[in-house]
Formats: sequence, C-alpha cells, structure tokens
Amino acid sequence: MNTRTASATRTSGADAIARSLAVIALGTIAACSSGPPDKPTRPTTATPPAGSVVLEQSRWVPAAWQELPGWNVDSPKAAWPALVQSCQRPAPAWTALCAEAPRQPPRDDAEMRAWLMQHLQPYRVESHDGASSGLITGYYEPRIAAQRKPGGAFRVALYASPADLATRRPYWTRQQIDTLPAAQASLRGREIAWVADPLDALVLQIQGSGRLRITEPDGGERTVRLAFAGTNEHPYRSVGRWLIDQGELQAGQASWPAIKAWAKRNPGRVNELLWTNPRYVFFREEPLTDASVGPRGAQGVPLTPGRSIAVDPKSVPYGTPVWIDTTEPLSSTPLRRLVLAQDTGSAIVGAVRADYFWGWEGDAAEQAGRMRQPLRMWVLWPRERLP
Repeated sequence: MNTRTASATRTSGADAIARSLAVIALGTIAACSSGPPDKPTRPTTATPPAGSVVLEQSRWVPAAWQELPGWNVDSPKAAWPALVQSCQRPAPAWTALCAEAPRQPPRDDAEMRAWLMQHLQPYRVESHDGASSGLITGYYEPRIAAQRKPGGAFRVALYASPADLATRRPYWTRQQIDTLPAAQASLRGREIAWVADPLDALVLQIQGSGRLRITEPDGGERTVRLAFAGTNEHPYRSVGRWLIDQGELQAGQASWPAIKAWAKRNPGRVNELLWTNPRYVFFREEPLTDASVGPRGAQGVPLTPGRSIAVDPKSVPYGTPVWIDTTEPLSSTPLRRLVLAQDTGSAIVGAVRADYFWGWEGDAAEQAGRMRQPLRMWVLWPRERLP
C-alpha cells in the first residue's frame, strides 16, 4: 500500500515498477486509512543492491525462482481463486494481467507455476538495512454465540459506530466506554448484539471481523457477519504483552488459549486485563449469504483461508502475490506457499511482516492463536513490458 537507469528513449524496468508502486501507494493508502504517504526514500543505513526497488518500509531485491524455498512443492493452483479475487481491484501495474487471467485459468499446478514464471519476477523483501528475516503471526474469523437482547450470561455489547465518532478524536478509551456514563450514553442504541464473554468481544475486535450465531427473540437462530467499521483511534496494546510484563505468563507462552486460561483463573482481574488495551473497534452487520466466502480484507476483496495474508502496505502493495517461507505453529512443519497480500492490521508494521489468515473452520482459532514464527518473503511482480 505504500515503492533507475534510463536512456533518452526507454525507461528501465525498475523505473516502471517504481512508477507503478507510487500510483498504488497514492490510491490504496488513501482508501485504507490516513491519506497519501510520504515520498519513497532511499535507505539510509545500507546501499541497495543493483536493480532493487525501494519502498517506504522495505526494499525489493531481484531474485531467481530457484531461490524460493519449496517452489516446486506447493500447489500454487490453490491460490488462483485468491489471485482472481485480487484482480477485482487490480493495481495499475496489474491491469493487463488481470484482464487476461480469468480467460486462462490454469488446469493444474504445473501450468499455474509456468504462468507465474512467464509473467512475474520474484523479489526478496528486505528492510532498508538489508534484514530479510521477519515475523509472521496468524488471524482467523471467530464464530461466537450471541443474542439480540441482553439477558442471562449475554451481557457484553458489540457496537456499531456511534453518531459522534467523527467529532470526538480520539474517542473514549475502552475503560471509559465500560465505566463513564457519558461514554455509555453516546453508544446507547448502537448495540448490534450481546455476547457472554468479554474476551470473545476482544477477540472479535482484534481479528477485525467475525461470525455471530444469533439467537433471535422468537427463538430462531441465524448467522451474520460483523465487519470492521471503525475504531476509537487509540493505539493497540497487547494483553499478552501485559501478562508477560506482570509475570503472569512466560515470554513465548502468551498464546490466546493461555490468555483465556489465565482469565478463568483470575475472573476478578479480567477488566484490568482488558483496559490495558485502550483501542476499541466498532462493527457493521452484514448478511452471510454464502458461508464459504471469507470476510473482506483491506483490499476490499474476500479473504481466502490459507492463501491470504495481511501486510504492511508500505512494504507490499495490496493484491501482490507473495511467496512465504515459515513453519506451521503447532507442528513446525514447513509452510512454504503462494499467498496474496489482501489485508492489513494495526500491528502489522515493517518490511518482512505478515499475518496469515487461517479461515474459520476446524482448528483455525488454535493455529492463529499460537502462530508467531520466523518469516522470509518474496513478492512476485509483473515483468517489464517494453513499448
């Protein structure tokens, strides 16, 4: 979301890429959050290798296909639906390929791999000082039981954006929303539904979307989606980090299952835990017409389990195919595959940084909650098309 040698008559491939990335940055950052980015800058701590492309938060170093670990092992055809989704909102450099791609779906993995190698060039993603190793975490779409009216255990409200959100910046903190009559009055009537566990509400806010299994007043049940609608503009603070700092959990053990277990042992300190994170997220309700379709990411297209990642768009533009080299959190099995950069998050900052979308089925919650692995990544960008 965020970008050498030319003759008198022909522009180099690097210049063409840099121009394309600049257009992407202006278009997608404005759509994402806070206005146009600063101009891309050269790294100040290391000279980029020849042919590199420099973006605001990263640099891309040209690489050979054989450098991608596991390139011939993955089933890249499984990423084709995610690529087609990204082509619904293509960046300028992708317009031609995206117009062509739906007409030529690959028949198998070999054909998909050949298509990628024909049209794209891999670049290793590094920080400006040349570091190529980073961090990957995981996220998922929670499924949580809820009610339309408060009652019994269901006492924790999930809110739509309040009417005065745009006039009070930053908005009330999480603690103020829970305790101040004025803050509570501003949210009265904005309740979408109630859940039973305040940590489930926090999970929804951290993940940015979720599915509610709502018991209606007439006793019926239906599933709806909550989508991200805005925040109170306070910084995100990790409750896991707070537990480590308090000596309640050991470093490396602050997984979501461990946090929930701590809350069960310490019910009187749950609010203390929650209020360490002042950030609060508001939602909008959407019908779930197709349960097989994922939530929309920051690119504006549905996410695909196992094939979508969130990135820092100042390092990797939305819609970019990315090759990741990491491991699965529960088994340490190599996780090397083609994914699409289709989302972002407030904690996803830096050059080699990603959040892997696990989906909503099976062990998605456990996988996402435990994922905190070393990462290397390569972007795949359209080859130069000379006039």
